[in-house]
Amino acid sequence: MSITLTTDDSVSTPAAPTFAEATRVWARIGLLSFGGPAGQIALMHKELVEERRWIGEQRFLHALNYCMLLPGPEAQQLATYIGWLMHRTVGGLVAGILFVLPGAFVMLGLSILYVLYREVPLIDAVFFGVKAAVLAVVVEAVLRIGRRALKNRAMIAIAVAAFIGIFVFRIPFPLIILIAGLVGWIGSRQAPQLFAAGGHGSKGAVLEFKGVVDLMFERGELTHAEPSWGRAFRVTAIWLPIWLGPVLLLWLLTGTSSVWTQLGAFFSSMAVVTFGGAYAVLAYVAQAAVDTFGWLAPGEMVDGLGLAETTPGPLIMVLQFVGFLAAYRTPGVLDPLLAGCLGALLTTWVTFAPCFFWIFLGAPYIEALRGNKAISSALSAITAAVVGVVMNLALWFALHVVFREVRTFEILGVGPDLPVLTSIDWRAAVLAVAAMIAMLRFKVGMIPTLGLCAVAGVFVSYLPV
Repeated sequence: MSITLTTDDSVSTPAAPTFAEATRVWARIGLLSFGGPAGQIALMHKELVEERRWIGEQRFLHALNYCMLLPGPEAQQLATYIGWLMHRTVGGLVAGILFVLPGAFVMLGLSILYVLYREVPLIDAVFFGVKAAVLAVVVEAVLRIGRRALKNRAMIAIAVAAFIGIFVFRIPFPLIILIAGLVGWIGSRQAPQLFAAGGHGSKGAVLEFKGVVDLMFERGELTHAEPSWGRAFRVTAIWLPIWLGPVLLLWLLTGTSSVWTQLGAFFSSMAVVTFGGAYAVLAYVAQAAVDTFGWLAPGEMVDGLGLAETTPGPLIMVLQFVGFLAAYRTPGVLDPLLAGCLGALLTTWVTFAPCFFWIFLGAPYIEALRGNKAISSALSAITAAVVGVVMNLALWFALHVVFREVRTFEILGVGPDLPVLTSIDWRAAVLAVAAMIAMLRFKVGMIPTLGLCAVAGVFVSYLPV
């Protein structure tokens, strides 16, 4: 690969990747994107910023901040955003689709295994080990993201406040984001040195370099990133029918009471309000799927989340599991497995089609705001708040992996989830600690760690608790 020097002679920037080269990298990211949004964003940062330098640190954070504001899976939207920057709409489509496709196929296979062989002890044992490994992946990712986003006391304070707000006081995720953005906007005027984009509070805290996308911008090659009303109209005219057209067609063909119309309408609405990712909407979706529609039995949503944790791609893929079970159990004239597969496809479609709509419609305007210091500071504060939120997600996951029983400790109606110490599962704890040591101390890769823990899970799951 040829090398082009930036204005900083000590740091070099690779030549722009070809579309084929970018496609291979997006496929790699899609296959390796385990560990939820924290792990997936960290993986993209390592692949695209640190190793290949296709995008600079500041531009990566700016795009990430916008994706954090959107409903839906922020990591998949970030991949779409960066792919769109480098190779226009087709690049965004390839990046976003390849981020989802591996996990969708794996989740479909696991859903089929779940309904056919859910009682097989070997399958449970493998999942037991993988869950412990995923916990290590999430912890490692939180540490990496935190080191890059929390560069001064202001950003650390915002992250801590966000963590306490959501863990202890159960403040809704969108409200936390709104407050953080307001704090960043005010901070840009009162203490701009603490709220600069990316949270760099001290000189030389991070070696900044120009990525491929930054050089493309300087050369005037990002004309597709210039906002216009005409472009916004075309995007809306194309992507709204792509998203909602199948839902309308199913409603016309099968009626309002069919499982197909219910799935399409319900998960289309979820695509608009799923701020905070899978964990944030889990309780609401579980209640609707169990009590309102009767698609799932109590506790099966947690099983689905456990399956989603073991797959690459967005954790929101748990919704595909719900769609599969809903159609599998009300197949009508279809074979149950075929109906389940179609239900999974429909749910995946209406969950992810809006993500492309949000990016292709809004990203040009976000790019135009890169020079706005107040907006950049607000988005940097939002990134710090999201670190706190992801820390909460990591703790939530740790509690449910290591302990068999978790209770809510409430005072005046609010309070955190705390473990019942006597319910600790020492097998899961040992596996999780071993996985963390392997990844953090000995730098063992994510896939080898997952594989080793899956094998170890088969052995330790048969030991007494």
